[in-house]
Amino acid sequence: MGLQWILRTLACIPLLTATTAWSAEIHGRSSTQFLWFDNASTEKKQAEFAQYLNLSITNIDEAGKLSFYGYGRATQDVRNGEGLNGRVYYLYADYRDLYDKIDLRFGRQFVNYAAGSALIDGGQIELKKAGPVAFSVMGGRNVFFDLDGEATSSRDYVFGAAAYLTGIKGTDAELSYFLKFDKDGVARDQIGGSFKQYIFNSLKVYTNARFDLPSETFSELLAGVKYFPRSNLVLTGEWYQSYPTFDSTSIYSVFAVNRYQEGVFRADYAFNDKVSINAGYNRQDYGAGANADVFEVGCRIRPIEQVQVSLNYDHRSGYGGKLNGGIAEILYEPIKPLELAAGIHFDVYERDRVTGEETARKYWGGARYKLRRDMSASVRIEDNVNARFTSDWQGRAAFNYDF
Repeated sequence: MGLQWILRTLACIPLLTATTAWSAEIHGRSSTQFLWFDNASTEKKQAEFAQYLNLSITNIDEAGKLSFYGYGRATQDVRNGEGLNGRVYYLYADYRDLYDKIDLRFGRQFVNYAAGSALIDGGQIELKKAGPVAFSVMGGRNVFFDLDGEATSSRDYVFGAAAYLTGIKGTDAELSYFLKFDKDGVARDQIGGSFKQYIFNSLKVYTNARFDLPSETFSELLAGVKYFPRSNLVLTGEWYQSYPTFDSTSIYSVFAVNRYQEGVFRADYAFNDKVSINAGYNRQDYGAGANADVFEVGCRIRPIEQVQVSLNYDHRSGYGGKLNGGIAEILYEPIKPLELAAGIHFDVYERDRVTGEETARKYWGGARYKLRRDMSASVRIEDNVNARFTSDWQGRAAFNYDF
């Protein structure tokens, strides 16, 4: 049902734009890729061609209010006989400033409210310029994918509404409601809110909250502060809490879970455009006295204009085992159209004393060449060596065309 609806919409676009083709502008990106990797579900080597298309059609009408946007992919397996597979991530019509107050969006689109988010086949209506508060409503078929493609049933729907502040400089606030249905009834029933405030151009405070009505609990809470004492220094402090909730119609909703909390402090400092550093501490609380501490440090160095080196180190101890890990990456631009990059990820971890220490390594290299202003080609190859694979090669080669 969903694919047929998408194909009908695609067929109608040329008809809608034919009478005003003189003014319409078509832009986007076509990316043709060849990928090879280990299929995690079948544990077989897989190779496939993929075609991605990102498309926008604007200035269809004389006032420039109507636009169309689309993004999707098609893949063809060439090794295991899995055949052709396709996904449409979004494809919608966008009409702005109806009566100078209303924005309309119809089709497959991603909607993100503080109370919840979803990819829908449906519509979203926004009422703007209604004083300091704007309003939004949305609803439609809930779209999600599995390994084989779209997995939505005929009874998967979502609805939502939001009110948010507009026109107040330095202040953002939203209060929203999100409702999801599946074949067994109401799956999600949530309210949410978000707030962000800039103070004196040097301080930003923000918070997000999501409350699950059936379980009468906050499923997510976030509060944070960013302080900019100088243009080259950023101090960040955050507290986050998560209480996992499942769809009310899921068997997992009856299982007991622990509340998770973490506190984060991070500092980012740039000495100049050549050297910058960062450091952070993360305190993790898994409930029932289970805690972990995470320390991280990193730097970015540009010794010469064509070279950039990034180094990062993490140390974790406590609940869940120990981890010492590092990342080293280098970016080199020998000539203007060509970029070369390589990196190594190295982790030493201990889940428990019985298994002892294990290592996980990733080596990767890549290149990107700009053939001309609207064309580029790139390749990336990586190898993973860990407890599961002695060698796991995978890669991607791509040709991109911007129009």
